[in-house]
Order: sequence, then C-alpha cells, then structure tokens
Amino acid sequence: MGIVKAVLLMLVLGGIIGILLGVASVKLYVEEDHRVEEVLAMLPGYNCGGCGNPGCAGMAAKLVDGETTIDKCKPCKAEAKQAIIAYLAEHAG
Repeated sequence: MGIVKAVLLMLVLGGIIGILLGVASVKLYVEEDHRVEEVLAMLPGYNCGGCGNPGCAGMAAKLVDGETTIDKCKPCKAEAKQAIIAYLAEHAG
C-alpha cells in the first residue's frame, strides 16, 4: 500500500509540475530577433575572434544591437560588408 501511495503522489506531483512548466513556457516566451540570423548568414563564418567577439554569432548580435561596426570583421569581404550595412539600414530595429 505504501508503494502505491508513493507512485500516485509522484504522478500527481509530476502532472502539476508539468502544467506549471507549460504555462510558464507560454507566459515567459521571448521572441528572438530574426535579423541576427540574417546577418550571421552574411558573415564569413570563420569564428576567428579577430573582431573581439567569441565568434560570428556574437558579432552578428552586436551588429544588430548597434554596439559595433562591421569594419572590425577582418576576413569579411568588402561586398559582404556593404550588403550587411545595407541590410541593417533597411531593417532597422
């Protein structure tokens, strides 16, 4: 009888916690900025860290936030730099 009680208690507790997590995932949802993915696709993807960021994803996030300039990306070609500048100007936050 003790094992049955323990199993039922764990099932009820698991159900309650599952419902709370489901509600929290809806209420606390944070939409990501799709511009970061677009800019990341335009960067060379070497993840060299030459710009002072841990990789191209960090550089893309800072570019979108306006915290840095594309000139810091050394391996990026001039055409790609111009494309990123044009994209950010067209899709301002």
